Amino acid sequence: MTRVGFVGLGVMGAPMAANLTKSGHDVRGFSRSRATRSAAAARGVPVVDSVHEAVDGAEVVFTMLPDSPDVRAVIDAIEDRLAPGTLFIDASTIDPDAARQNAARFAARGVEAVDAPVSGGESGAIEGALSVMVGGEPSAVERARPLLRAVGRIIVHVGAAGSGQVVKAANQLMVAIHLEALAEALILLEASDVPLEDALDVIAGGLAGSAVLERKREAMLRGDFAPGFRLALHDKDLGIVARSARAAGAALPLTSLASSFVASAVARGDGDLDHSALYKLQRTLNGFVPDGKDTE
Repeated sequence: MTRVGFVGLGVMGAPMAANLTKSGHDVRGFSRSRATRSAAAARGVPVVDSVHEAVDGAEVVFTMLPDSPDVRAVIDAIEDRLAPGTLFIDASTIDPDAARQNAARFAARGVEAVDAPVSGGESGAIEGALSVMVGGEPSAVERARPLLRAVGRIIVHVGAAGSGQVVKAANQLMVAIHLEALAEALILLEASDVPLEDALDVIAGGLAGSAVLERKREAMLRGDFAPGFRLALHDKDLGIVARSARAAGAALPLTSLASSFVASAVARGDGDLDHSALYKLQRTLNGFVPDGKDTE
């Protein structure tokens, strides 16, 4: 049993903290919102009322937060309270440079840090079946691995600090392109009066089958865009992709186009919908529904 402080109990963090608790770890969870703390408690996560209560005495600190400034703010609040030898695992999706800076900052205090962003969405978090891409020193990664097994099915050490975030950026660009491709395929099928369910059944069994198609098809067909992963967060992630590509000197033309569609959906007011709402945008652009009148 490991004493774990878990900061960030949102859509992804709460089930991850719950799975750590179910695995026998002594978890103390915190997030700023009383509602998210209550929801996490209902999942069986022991919650506390401050970030300091969560991390004091912890052997391992997890963070699952929206963006680089959020992680930096938590580090500012807790770094003086972490004893040398503590392990810091950041499962957030942030800029690779920020992850490198955080690791260096902790190293100066004798704290090991890994960046361990995840993929798999809310369902993967609930099932403990996430893919975890881990950056950091080998010794820190091996310390983190037993805890990561409580939340993920595929755990791969991909390189030095920040490398996990680079792989997550690559993951996010692929997901955005897959979602846009699925949305456009549905538009073609609908415009051609082909039964959507039957068409997707056969497509899913061929080379075009994907986890995106498997996990998102039913919600897209129902027009149910309740957030599993919000468009606003995907928009943020694609900003990380753009900055990472510029830093690496890489040109990503198809990603740029998909990013524009995501940004357009957010600008239209759909940022709090699931990223599968790219289909909603395409239905509007193709005139299937009056502008702004599609189902949510």
